[in-house]
Amino acid sequence: LRRLWPKYLREIRTVPVMSPGLSRVPPGLDWRNPEAILRRLRIDSRNRSELIARFRPPRNISRGGTNEAEKVFRRFCRRLLRTYKEHRNQPQTCSVSHMSKYLHFGQVSPLWLALEVRKHSEAGRINIDSYIDELLVRRELSINWVEFTPHYERYDALPRWARETLAKHARDRRPHLYSRAQLEAAETHDPYWNAAMNEMRCTGYMHNHMRMYWGKKILEWSPTPEEAHATALALNNKYFIDGRDPNSFANVAWIFGLHDRPWPERPIFGKVRYMNARGLERKCDIAAYLKRVERLMAKSP
Repeated sequence: LRRLWPKYLREIRTVPVMSPGLSRVPPGLDWRNPEAILRRLRIDSRNRSELIARFRPPRNISRGGTNEAEKVFRRFCRRLLRTYKEHRNQPQTCSVSHMSKYLHFGQVSPLWLALEVRKHSEAGRINIDSYIDELLVRRELSINWVEFTPHYERYDALPRWARETLAKHARDRRPHLYSRAQLEAAETHDPYWNAAMNEMRCTGYMHNHMRMYWGKKILEWSPTPEEAHATALALNNKYFIDGRDPNSFANVAWIFGLHDRPWPERPIFGKVRYMNARGLERKCDIAAYLKRVERLMAKSP
């Protein structure tokens, strides 16, 4: 893929805007008040309540728009790109670009990001290549999987080997079991997991390394792998600003073995990759991450 970058990473051709602004919005429709719009729709009251709940934005939310996306990304390139390879998996530093939400809503182009990041040669080739690998290789892999996988949102879209090994261990004893409501309220015995869930509810974002741990524990603490998949996807799509994205569906499926290989067999997980708290403690400053989330929560209204 890297050999093809010079062929495809070229400046974007612009075209005139055909319909500027929101001139086609019907009179009397205020997009700033989604709850009022939903109340006008002829839908079942229970479904309407659920939709209204989903429209309530996280607190500490960032600003949207192309101008904001480009400003945030240029700041990332100046301040954090030079240590990206080393720090991108360190949740306590949050040394990431935060572009996924802008990409999800089409407010920034992945081509523009790739071209812009390559301008910062002072950050080092290893960091630039690492970023482009995440942007183009991993992201496009998710998009490709969603495009060519029927019913990609379902549990049965997982690889056969993963479903078979999880089924084999579906009746294994689980030391901890939590309902979806308990998980959503961050009411577990695990302070690291609770912090990750609170970060998601507070900001609509969770560091990718914590997303992996978050999902693996949902698998471990749910009565069945099928229920775990449904819970992880529901919470992912409800709270993440970049939820309901090809990356979201692929990332949730990764928890259960997609785009991964079989690992040594163990209870509950079978041959699906396992993660534990000791791994977090070994690989990052998890205590600093807890403090960062505490500060976020303290700022919330």
